[in-house]
Amino acid sequence: MAALSKSIPHSCYEIGHTWCPSCTVSVLQVTAGALEVSFKIYAPLYLIAAILRRRKKDYYKKRLIPEIMQSTSFLTANGGLYIAFFCILRKLLGRFYSWTVGFGAALPASYIAILIERKSRRGLLTIYMANLATETVFRMAVSRGIVNPLKHGEVLLFCLTASLYMFFFRCKDGLKGFAFSALKFIVGKEELPTHSYQAETASASRSERADVPPSPQPEEGRVSSRRGAIAALTRRLLDTLCKHGPRHRCCKHYQDNCISYCVKGFIRMFSVGYLIQCCLKVPSAFRQVFTKPSRLLSLLYNKENFQLGAFLGSFVSIYKGTSCFLRWVRNLDDELHALIAGFLAGLSMFFYKSTTISMYLFSKLVETMYFKGIEAGRFPYFPEADTVIYAISTAICFQAAVMEVQNLRPSYWKFLLRLTKGRFALMNRKVLDVFGTEASRHFKDFTPKLDPKYMMFPPGMDVELS
Repeated sequence: MAALSKSIPHSCYEIGHTWCPSCTVSVLQVTAGALEVSFKIYAPLYLIAAILRRRKKDYYKKRLIPEIMQSTSFLTANGGLYIAFFCILRKLLGRFYSWTVGFGAALPASYIAILIERKSRRGLLTIYMANLATETVFRMAVSRGIVNPLKHGEVLLFCLTASLYMFFFRCKDGLKGFAFSALKFIVGKEELPTHSYQAETASASRSERADVPPSPQPEEGRVSSRRGAIAALTRRLLDTLCKHGPRHRCCKHYQDNCISYCVKGFIRMFSVGYLIQCCLKVPSAFRQVFTKPSRLLSLLYNKENFQLGAFLGSFVSIYKGTSCFLRWVRNLDDELHALIAGFLAGLSMFFYKSTTISMYLFSKLVETMYFKGIEAGRFPYFPEADTVIYAISTAICFQAAVMEVQNLRPSYWKFLLRLTKGRFALMNRKVLDVFGTEASRHFKDFTPKLDPKYMMFPPGMDVELS
């Protein structure tokens, strides 16, 4: 508490809007820049979403523009109101405290901004910011020596999250909405408890027809090389395993045996992961393809493409393989198998380590469990919880962006710079170093050019905390 009461008497011009001495002009400049950037973000986002969802003409005529402008206003308000409250708090308190430059100014700004946004989007925004804030607080704690980071912690968190997610997926009415649809697409309907039990006689008859040896064909010629013989032998071996491999009676993948079930799952999701990563890199490399055609090859053979493919492919194959193995060992199909299979499948994150993915999925899992608790009558329901959580989470991230940007996720820092047209980096963080958070660690070479007429203290003068 003593640290929170420490303060410095500088003006908002000397610390915050160093590019302009007028508070009003600075707020208008930040707001105008945020408006332009926000519209460029949301206009194509909503348009692409409408195309993918195959919206009707009425949506484009009546709802598309209002929704774009509503989300644009939300993001614009979040940026413009922050600098406004930054100046207001300085006027009210007469000085700056360590918490007012970031958290204090961003809290009311974020709360007002999220009320502008559509209710249907508030939940997603809250989950994202809560995830980001949790990661930021953890990094702050590590930098202060309060906690020690766990090696491969993101993989362990993903294993635990995947274990519970897959258990809920296997349970009847365990998951709903997008989470259920996404896992059904990734893992397949064969692992669902409600998957229809097809008549195995039809499956058996198909396999019997497949077992009938083909009629002899005239030999077209011998294999001319050893490489061709090895390829033919490998193909024959895989074909034999896929057609004649074992399948437990509890397994519901009637079209495949357990081996081909896992192999096909890997190939399918590896292809999906590879294509997703390629598509994500297309916009950034699109312009360069025409000037440098060789960039196309680097786009297709990028290491990250294969890493995401290996991550998704191995997740599915490990999960399916473990589930089949447990059915063979225990001679029954049980939802509890998903806990073990999901945990082991989570080890696939070693191919594509991502704290962001682990934290986001964990946040969504907590949200799912909380709403299940509400349905069961064990947890209370707070109608405005999403807006409050969003405001607090965003305020924490702004506090880090001002006082200790080294603990903020780099992608979010780049987003703030884009939203404010680079003005977030123009704050006089060298003055804020007196609070002991190394605010200017990444800004050692930057010193704002201030007009002495509007300064309370001469340049270079040391000011102590009071």
